[in-house]
Parts: sequence; C-alpha cells; structure tokens
Amino acid sequence: MKKIFIIIAAITSAVISGCASQPTSTFESFHAQDLNQAVSSGQFIQKTDNFFVLNDSSSSMKENYLGGGYSAHPAASKFSVEKEILNRINQTIPDLKLTSSIRSFGFGPCLSWRYSKLNLAPTTYTRSSFGSGIDALTCAGGGSPMVSGIEGTTKDLAETTGNIAVLILSDGGVDYSPVPEIQALKQRYGDKLCVYTVWVGNKNDEQGQIGLHSLSDIAGCGFSTTADRIASSSDMANFVQRVFLKPGTPVADCSKQDDDADGINNCIDKCPTTLKGAHVNRLGCWIVDIKFDNNKSNIKPQYFHELDNAVTVIKHNPGAHIEVQGHTSNTGSAAHNLKLSERRAQAVKDYLIRNTQGSGMLTARGYGLTQPIDTNETEEGRANNRRVQLEVLK
Repeated sequence: MKKIFIIIAAITSAVISGCASQPTSTFESFHAQDLNQAVSSGQFIQKTDNFFVLNDSSSSMKENYLGGGYSAHPAASKFSVEKEILNRINQTIPDLKLTSSIRSFGFGPCLSWRYSKLNLAPTTYTRSSFGSGIDALTCAGGGSPMVSGIEGTTKDLAETTGNIAVLILSDGGVDYSPVPEIQALKQRYGDKLCVYTVWVGNKNDEQGQIGLHSLSDIAGCGFSTTADRIASSSDMANFVQRVFLKPGTPVADCSKQDDDADGINNCIDKCPTTLKGAHVNRLGCWIVDIKFDNNKSNIKPQYFHELDNAVTVIKHNPGAHIEVQGHTSNTGSAAHNLKLSERRAQAVKDYLIRNTQGSGMLTARGYGLTQPIDTNETEEGRANNRRVQLEVLK
C-alpha cells in the first residue's frame, strides 16, 4: 500500500510541476591535478577496470546544497553538486583503460517515467563519452528508489570482466533499504567489487549519511566520503587515486642515476660497469684515448700517460676480467681491418700486462670496422673510430 502511495504522490508532483527546467548552476573553475605522471612513473598502477555510477536523481536532490566546497551561481542544488562532482572526477581520471556507465534513480519525466534510467550505457571510457553521460542527467524528481537503481546496475554489470567500482552519489534518503541488493551484488562479484559512496546532503540528511556508509561496509571494499571532503583539486585527486589506483613499484629516473659513477647517466651509458677512475667517452665506455695512424698499430709515446691511467685502474681492481677491444675505421677491406684491430688490441694488452704485473685478467680481441662510434664520412669521425676500448667482462 505504501509503495502505491509513493507512486501516486510522485506522479501527482510531476504533473503539477510539469517538465519545468531546473536552474543550472555555474560553479567556480576547477583545476584538476594530473595523475598521469604518477602512473607513467610506476608510483601507482591501475586497480579498477569498470567504473559504474549510480546517481540519486530523486526530488530531495532539488534542495539547495548547504555544505562547503561548491560555490556557484545561482546557489547549487544537491543534484547540481552531484553532477559537478562527476565532472571533477572526469577531469581527474588519468589515462586508463576503463569501462564506464552512469545510471540514475528517482521518478518522473527526468527519468522517462521510470524508477531508474541508464544515462550512459557501459562503454569504453573517454572523457568525452563520460561527459555526455553526465549531461544526460537533466533534472531530479520523484521518490528515492535506490533499490531499483542497484537492480539496474546489476544488469549493467552482466558483461563486465575485471575489477569493479560502483560509485553511489546520494543524500542517503531512500524509500526502501538497499542493503539486500548490495549484499546480493557482493555475493555475485566477491572481491572484484568495491562500493564507494559520496554523501551529498545537508544537516537534516545525516541519517542518510549513516545509511550510505553501511553500504561500503557491507561490500567490504571501498569507502564512504562526503561532497565537501573531495571538493578541492588535491582531495579529488586523492579520491580518484584511491578508487582507480594502487601503489606500484616506481620506475627510477635513469637520467638522475649513475651506477658506475663515471659521470655518464644511466640513460645513455652504454657501458654501465665501467671501473671507478677509468676515462670514459660520451657513451660511458672505457676508452684509452690513443689515436693510431692509418693502417698502423704502434703506440706513440705521447699516449703512454693515457695507458698509465688504465694501469692504475686495473691495479685498484685486481682480478677484474677485462677485454681489450681493437676497432678501426672503414678505410680498407673488412678482412684487413679485422687483422689491424687485433694488432692494435694486442699492442695495448702487452703494455698493460707489462705495467700491471698481472693485477688483472686481460684478453685482446679485434672487432675491425663493425662497431664504429662516429661517422666514417669525415676524417675526424674515422679517427675516433680508430680506437682501443676496455670492457669489464666480470
């Protein structure tokens, strides 16, 4: 009998008010925090795959909102604040692969004379599509059949896979307790389902806040909050983070790291195990800066000081396995350059062995023209390619 009375009252109210438009409030500008950097760095990773909104579009939401955080002109209704919260969420969600949906509950012309209306069918989330779903929330009216909204959401979720976040925005006033429906939803989806509630109410709605809190408790996953607690950009960012993300393993910024302390950051260091004190090139590789004449492998006395630096490094690292690598420019045939690079590597190895007195384990290998570090189109580039490089093998 009570339900029939509610229906009659809702229809009567709708007929009296007709389809009169409800005033649209203009809110102060909201500047969303960018969470994309936190995601791309690995600080946070995605935990939610499906985001389903259940919006209270009943007549009580036409009342002015008396809480803080949503300055607007004209004064905002609770319904307008609900839409503004969804807009702020939409601006703050980082670049994630999501399925999203929006459903409302109430009655009357605002919901096409149904107790629940699907304003945005489950679809791949984009800021634009979700914004269209918010725009489809045109007005509020009728009773508060949250039960019907949850039943509709249960159907909307039928094709989902992955983790689910159900967000309920309401002042908490309902015709019938939705607890059994939330319990059934939780039983169906288990740990995959989390329920989040946002209380958009005034002081006289405080009993409804308690009711909303109980829904998150029943779900055992999610939490309850209030409109004023997520009004600022930082609080909204924290809310979105908690709903959609979880802590990850941050990816270190290689440009600020230098594991082998050679002055070349990890991003561009091609030889990341260079021994401390070694002279390195712009790519972080241990180079003995010896310039060989074309087609020659003899070491000029002017380069002995450079080899002596390598001797010091080797003595400080006894037992290191080091490959002395010979390289050439592309002048001449590949076979000729391979032999030439072997002679250059052997010449350097012989010098190091004489002066390190067996402190390191040295091998020599020629690579010919196969590993240039500069262009072979200029004489300067070819001179840079005629080099001996030291690499620590272990």
